[in-house]
Amino acid sequence: MERQPRPGHRRVGHDGKRRKVVPMSHETPDRPLTTALAEAAATAGRAPSVHNTQPWRWRVLPDALELRVVRDRQLTAADPEGRLVALSCGAALHHARVALAAEGWAAVVERVDDPSDPELLARLTGLQRVKADPEAMRTVQCMQVRHTDRRPVSDEPVPVATIDDITKAAADEGARLHVLNPDQVMELAAAAGHADTVEAKDSQLREELDYWTSRTGTGTGLPPEVLPEQPPQTTVPGRDFGRSGTLPVGPGHDRAAVYGLLYGDEDERNSWLRAGEALSAAWLTATRLGVSMVPLSGVVEVEGTRQTLRRVLAGLGYPYLVLRMGIADPAHAGPPHTPRLPTEQVVDTSAVRAGEA
Repeated sequence: MERQPRPGHRRVGHDGKRRKVVPMSHETPDRPLTTALAEAAATAGRAPSVHNTQPWRWRVLPDALELRVVRDRQLTAADPEGRLVALSCGAALHHARVALAAEGWAAVVERVDDPSDPELLARLTGLQRVKADPEAMRTVQCMQVRHTDRRPVSDEPVPVATIDDITKAAADEGARLHVLNPDQVMELAAAAGHADTVEAKDSQLREELDYWTSRTGTGTGLPPEVLPEQPPQTTVPGRDFGRSGTLPVGPGHDRAAVYGLLYGDEDERNSWLRAGEALSAAWLTATRLGVSMVPLSGVVEVEGTRQTLRRVLAGLGYPYLVLRMGIADPAHAGPPHTPRLPTEQVVDTSAVRAGEA
């Protein structure tokens, strides 16, 4: 498996310069816009999603790209309000935006909340040709290696400057990342343990979790090789998946891990979508800087522990997700990538095919 870069390597600064839009038609001799849109949607399939549900579907139009939520892949027991499904789709939206920028296309993002069309989440419109963004190209490369590693991290501390870069990446996408102090980490640990106890008693949630951890060969879900073979020794307990995987966790402990709380000012669908975009930006930045990131969603799925997290924020925002950050243990091979659905199941090109007929 390809190793992630170590901290400080391949870092790219922001020059703050605006790119000049180059007027041209929507098609170039070698790469039509619709091809770029379809390929960006396919690249977005690498985005992280809760339990690897991949709850999105893209529709390619002659001059736009639509993002829709697939309700059949929403966690109805764990996520009845749709926070996590919107976060997942937001991560895919950010992936698609970056993929277009890497190919030299600037897009206008329209985030939609239309009661008459509740599955429609966003559109990428107003496509204009620009110079290909080198930083976006490097970020697309990070999409190829980004993964979730649930093993304990090493004892190597994450540099403060690296955490600052990850935090800025989230802020640039409209959400904030609050880094927890040691006392808050202990409060988080207690809340996560309580949430796991509550969820263990919920038969519907356990049935749902069992479904998404027994999807081998379907392109979705969490296969055994990405689940720990035994509970890792961590300060903040991870989710009890109800079954053992085959991922060796080793003897380590996550003492050097940094915990962050992704949050925002509002608690509604578009803010959840923006938080997903921020999650993607932060995670890809972490990947580029050699930092392992693991989302912890169980503690936000239980209303009582979610309110505990809000108190950690002093009531100044709404918690969306907890993130564990650390340097992966180089002595043990990491897990493989989770499977992905075939492109034809998540990208609908019928509108442009009909136009070509």
